[in-house]
Amino acid sequence: MQYAVQWNEHQKEVNEADDPTRWSTKDPPNEIPTKEHSTVGRLNRTMFALFVAIGLVLSSFSGATAAAQDLPTITVGSKNFTEQIVVGEMIALLLEDAGYPVERQLNLASTGVVHEALLSGDVDVYVEYTGTGLLAVLGMELPVAEATPATDEATPAVAGVDPVYEIVAAEYQEQFNVTWLEPWGFNNTYTLALRGDQATELGVVTISDLLDHDQDLVLGATQEFLVRDDGLLGLEAVYGLEFADSVGLDPGLIYGAVEAGDVDVISAFATDGRIPALGLTLLEDDLGFFPPYFAAPVVRTEILEESPEVADILNQLSGMIDDQTMADLNFQVDDGGMEAVDVARAFLVDQGLIAGE
Repeated sequence: MQYAVQWNEHQKEVNEADDPTRWSTKDPPNEIPTKEHSTVGRLNRTMFALFVAIGLVLSSFSGATAAAQDLPTITVGSKNFTEQIVVGEMIALLLEDAGYPVERQLNLASTGVVHEALLSGDVDVYVEYTGTGLLAVLGMELPVAEATPATDEATPAVAGVDPVYEIVAAEYQEQFNVTWLEPWGFNNTYTLALRGDQATELGVVTISDLLDHDQDLVLGATQEFLVRDDGLLGLEAVYGLEFADSVGLDPGLIYGAVEAGDVDVISAFATDGRIPALGLTLLEDDLGFFPPYFAAPVVRTEILEESPEVADILNQLSGMIDDQTMADLNFQVDDGGMEAVDVARAFLVDQGLIAGE
């Protein structure tokens, strides 16, 4: 009986609690929202809105990341001298600014090594020179009419100005499935140079003038120049030069060697800013031996088929860099002590091609 009473009383309490008429407007339950409850509610709504906003930002970031992941990673290469590293950094920075993941394989070695890396896919793009492509890579002969004596003037930079460009562009595509993009403007032709005081003393102005003195002079040059047909081998054949000795040097040591008098004549690049800085005299290529060396990116065509916009990105520099500008950029690294990437970035920002930091 006691258990029945207790059960009936418990059931009554439950029924009263569930009865919606139990509470009158004059006798509200304790659960009516207070000011404190209202504040908590607003905080909850604010937190909810914040979480939604964060979710949208993360979603946007995730989408951008996914888009970047859809772009191929592009490996940029270069040869082992200042100008090549500077222009290699320009390629890398332009691509990175456009959202492409980039791997740098800069300062690799000579032409043969970088070209083979391009063909094997270890490198996707680097800057090559038309004369180098024709003679050193393709092994083709340069028509005499196409030889271009070195000058101090800036060189125009559109495809068609340099007939050698048309040849290498067609041959690279056919033989290697590699595309030449548009030339950037400067013609970094080979030249011979010696100290200004020595040039005055010997009375030499042209390469032919060396014939009266060559057997008393030591040539300093890159290892590549010593064995190339458009280097010493060709010079000896065309001009009949016979130097007393020829010394293979690292590109970074050549100018110090001639300044110190360790060598007398050096192979030089027309766009090297150290030539005027050291007071060196360039010898005129009076027989027109050296071909034009217009610089342009060479890209594996497979990359362009996957991402055609890569060509548009790099062609932004078409015709924008003349000989003097490139010489100034090189000089900032060689004599100014700046890093190649900083020089490249400053130039691109100044031209409005990438965003500044």
